[in-house]
Amino acid sequence: MFGNVDLQTWLLPSAFIAAGLLAGLAAEKLLLPLVRRMVQKIHLETVNLVVRSLRGMALLWGILAGLTGAITVMPLEPDTSEFLGHIPAVLFLFSLTVVLSRLLVGLFDLHARKGRGDTPTISLFTNIIKLSVYILGILVILQSLGISITPVLTALGVGGLAVALALQETLSNLFAGLQIIAARQVKPGDYIHLESGEEGYVTDVTWRNTTIRAIPNNMIIVPNSKLASTILTNYHQPLKEMLVYVSVGVHYDSDLEHVERVTLEVARNVLDTVPGGKKDHEPKIRYNEFGDSGIIFKTVLAVEEFYDHLELTHQFVKKLKKRYDEEGIVIPFNMVTLDIPDRPEIAVFQRESTD
Repeated sequence: MFGNVDLQTWLLPSAFIAAGLLAGLAAEKLLLPLVRRMVQKIHLETVNLVVRSLRGMALLWGILAGLTGAITVMPLEPDTSEFLGHIPAVLFLFSLTVVLSRLLVGLFDLHARKGRGDTPTISLFTNIIKLSVYILGILVILQSLGISITPVLTALGVGGLAVALALQETLSNLFAGLQIIAARQVKPGDYIHLESGEEGYVTDVTWRNTTIRAIPNNMIIVPNSKLASTILTNYHQPLKEMLVYVSVGVHYDSDLEHVERVTLEVARNVLDTVPGGKKDHEPKIRYNEFGDSGIIFKTVLAVEEFYDHLELTHQFVKKLKKRYDEEGIVIPFNMVTLDIPDRPEIAVFQRESTD
């Protein structure tokens, strides 16, 4: 196919390939790291994102440029030259698709992190972005090869309908996930409690499931359609900060003013010293019940987020018990005390019970 060629015939194509390889290596190993260091110093996140998106592409583009030049000067038949010329073009377009996918996902991640802090990006959106970019890239490649994309789009439409009928449950989870995210009901980093009893931190929302990390560090996988239809409590919305109510009981003989003063002193100390307590929160107590064994009240504390209430309540109960013991405040047993004046009344009660 190539005919009889001598060494000089291959010298120029080899030079093109070698030059492209060297240029790609220089750009990949020298130029891009230099630009990356300069960008990091001036904190241009968008430009740094573009540089990261080009990782590995400078070397590839250098090789493709050299290969294109080599094919151009090689003594090939026109049909063969045209066929081989399509290979670098297709690879170049596909590499541009990869770069665009990286760039768009990175921009989405950058925008999302600015609004949510350090919580991870929702993979459902990143996967949709990648899929859309790759489909668009494939269509552009087909168009560049002279293949009409109209029949392809028609086939995709008909095939999409068949796939939708076959994958109803999967699509139900997909759209439920989109609904959850669009409605801002749940996002990564939130602590939620489901009606069925499962609870934990949301780590990701994928095209099919929502992943929840429970306190024991186990992963709970919930289908998006189930999550969208269940009753849940989100302890991070509208704010992470939350109030904590600790129920306490004291004896009926207690001086309630004294009890309130001592309890509030302990509560303030706990909020100031225990990690996760809201130091700027003013604790309160509210007497709310005449119980069987004593007077019941609730102490109102505040924590930075839901998980902090475990340690805060633990320390509050310990310190309050110790302080009550020092102050002579009695926490009654859970029992009923009957004051009976004389035994004849017991006999009357027994007779009435018997009747």
